Amino acid sequence: MKTQQETATEADTSAVAAGRHLTLDELATELSAIDLRLRQLARAAEVPSSPVELTDVISSLRSTASTVREHADRMSLLARIVAGDVQLATTFATGDPWGVAARTSDRLDFGGPAIVPTVWQLLRLAQDANRPGCETTTYPEAMDGIGIGWESKAASARRRRERDAAVENEVLTLECTSCKASEGEQCKTKSGWAADRPHAPRQRQAEAAVDERLGYLGANPVAVPDALTQ
Repeated sequence: MKTQQETATEADTSAVAAGRHLTLDELATELSAIDLRLRQLARAAEVPSSPVELTDVISSLRSTASTVREHADRMSLLARIVAGDVQLATTFATGDPWGVAARTSDRLDFGGPAIVPTVWQLLRLAQDANRPGCETTTYPEAMDGIGIGWESKAASARRRRERDAAVENEVLTLECTSCKASEGEQCKTKSGWAADRPHAPRQRQAEAAVDERLGYLGANPVAVPDALTQ
């Protein structure tokens, strides 16, 4: 199965990030701009230059704008949380710690320790900080020292897709020792039918070549380029 590859335009984030990494404040601002642009498009589409009824399109644009606005508001609050402007509970309601304090915890009920908290976890921690007698901290304090070599699940998934796509291309540069398919040809069955999957030896050879070129150990990156550091 073919994997969707990232385009060069999509990978160029210089238009949205002033520095090496996108800040949450930049993300909030960009989202608010998209929200405004969608609402402007919806308004302009009410009277297009050609007589076409665009009610459904307008409704969809306004609905999408509303969702984007919610994301923008959330990222704006997260920007304040990350900056240390908002107090956070030191533990979840279950008593489980997060951040640096979670490195030695198990937290098996929720898929492992919350060393790097999610958006919703941080928002809940901000709410819980208002409880009477709640012990509080700030994001910079709780996350001090975390960030070295870290990348998000979305980035890991994208890098995996890129690796898989590279393997698919690499397979076709190799001759198959099983069915003798030559360069550029798909593997074949004994009866000569083209197969959608290569034979295992050809696949392994392609994976080994790609992993060495990309710096992978099996399916895992040996080093994480552009990882956040502190």
